Amino acid sequence: MANRIVIDPVTRIEGHAKISIYLDDQGEVTDARFHVTEFRGFEKFCEGRPFWEMPAITARVCGICPVSHLLASAKAGDRLLAVQIPPAAEKLRRLMNLGQIIQSHALSFFHLSSPDLLLGWESDPAQRNVFGLMAAEPELARGGIRLRQFGQVVIEQLGGRKIHPSWAVPGGVRSGLSEPGKTEIRERLPEAKTTILKALERFKRLLADLQEEAHIFGNFPSLFMGLVAPDGTWEHYDGHLRFVDSGGNIIADRLDPSRYREFIGEAVQPDSYLKSPYYKPLGYPDQTGHCRIENGLYRVGPLARLNVCDRIGTPLAEQELQHFRQHGTVNSSFFYHYARLIEILACVERIEIALDDPDLQSDQLRARADVNQREAIGVGEAPRGTLFHHYKIDQTGLLTQVNLIIATGQNNLAMNRTISQIARHYIHSPEIPEPLLNRVEAGIRAFDPCLSCSTHAAGQMPLHLQLIGAEGNVLHQLYR
Repeated sequence: MANRIVIDPVTRIEGHAKISIYLDDQGEVTDARFHVTEFRGFEKFCEGRPFWEMPAITARVCGICPVSHLLASAKAGDRLLAVQIPPAAEKLRRLMNLGQIIQSHALSFFHLSSPDLLLGWESDPAQRNVFGLMAAEPELARGGIRLRQFGQVVIEQLGGRKIHPSWAVPGGVRSGLSEPGKTEIRERLPEAKTTILKALERFKRLLADLQEEAHIFGNFPSLFMGLVAPDGTWEHYDGHLRFVDSGGNIIADRLDPSRYREFIGEAVQPDSYLKSPYYKPLGYPDQTGHCRIENGLYRVGPLARLNVCDRIGTPLAEQELQHFRQHGTVNSSFFYHYARLIEILACVERIEIALDDPDLQSDQLRARADVNQREAIGVGEAPRGTLFHHYKIDQTGLLTQVNLIIATGQNNLAMNRTISQIARHYIHSPEIPEPLLNRVEAGIRAFDPCLSCSTHAAGQMPLHLQLIGAEGNVLHQLYR
C-alpha cells in the first residue's frame, strides 16, 4: 500500500504552503511535492484599473518585498509612456532596491534559517526559532535585526514608509533623498558592514560541519538565470538576461527581458496555485524526479545571480565571490544562504558609494507623458530572483491584461526537486522523527519562498502531519 505524508503548514516561510511526501510499500520515498495553497488573484482583479495605480496596488502583493513589485510596475509604466526617466530617478530607484535586498535577505538568513544552522536540526522545536536564537546568540540575533532595520531605513528615507511606499511612479519617482535621510543612512553604514562581515565569517566556519546538508539540499544540475550589466557585472535593476548551465557555460546571453515570452514558458500544476516557468528552448522538465541537464528547469535568485555574473563590482564582495567560486559553478541550493550574505555585503558597499552622488538630491525626478504604448513589460531583480510585470492597456490607459511572473514561481520546479532529494536521502519508513521533517522543510527555506502574500508568522507555527493510505484513509496523524 502506497502512503503519503503531509507537512501542513511548512514553517518559517513567508506565506502558506504544504509538502506531500509519497512512500512506496517498503517505506521508500517515490516523490515529494511542494503545494502553494493560497490564491491571491492580483492578475485578474487589476484588470480595469488605470495603469498609473499599479505601482501602489502591486506593492500590496507582499509585505516583505513591496519595493520589488513597486519598481517592476513603475518600469512597466515607463514603457507605456515611452519615456526615459531622469538619471536621478534611476539612481534613487536603485538605492531603494539595494535597501530592499538587504532587509529581505537579513530576514531570511537571521530570522528564518539561522535557527536551523546555529541551534541545530535536532534542537527543541519550541526553541528552534528566532526567539530561541535571541536567547542562545543574543549578539548575532541583535545584529541581524539591526541589519534588516538598516535596509528598512533606506526604504523609509526614500519612500516615506518602510512597507508599501507609494513612491516610484510611471516616469520616475516622487521625491529625492533628504540631507537628514542621507546622514542617517551614512551613520548606520559601519555597523551594517561589520555585521555582515561577521555573519559571512561565521557561515564559512559552519560549512565545515554542514557538508552533508550542502551535498544533499538541492544539489543537482540545472540552468540559472539572472540580470547582468552590459559588461557582465552583477545587476539588480536593469541590464539583460543571461542563462548559464550547471558547468558555468553561457547558453543564452544578452536576452531582452521584454521578450521573455520567447524563452520562458509558463506551466501550471493541478496541486498548486504557484506557476512553474521553464526555459522554452529546452522544454518543460520531466516530472519523474530525475533531473536531466538538457531540460528547461532553471533557478533564479541570489545563487543564480552569483552564478551568471562575471564579477560583483565592489571590492569586499568580490573577494567573497571568488571564495564562493573556488569549486566552480555552485549547484547546491543550500548555498542560497551563502549567496544572500555576499549580496548583502555588495549592497552595503554600493549604498556607501551611491551616497556621494549629488543626483540623489536632484529635483529632476520625473518624465511626464501620456500613453504612447499599449503593451509593456517591467523587469527587475527582487531579493528572490527576477520579477516580471507585463501589462496590456486600452487607449484610455485601463488594464486589459496583467501577467506577473514572480521569482518563487520560477524556482517552483527546483524546489520540488530539492525536497525530493532530501526526502529520499533521509526518509526510509513511515515513522519519521521531527528533525528529519525539519530538514525537508529547510530545503524550501533555502529558497526563501515568498508566496505572494502579506502575512508572516514569526516563530513556531502549528504542524498537522497525516499518513494517508492508497484508499485515502488516514493511517496515522500527528499535531504540534
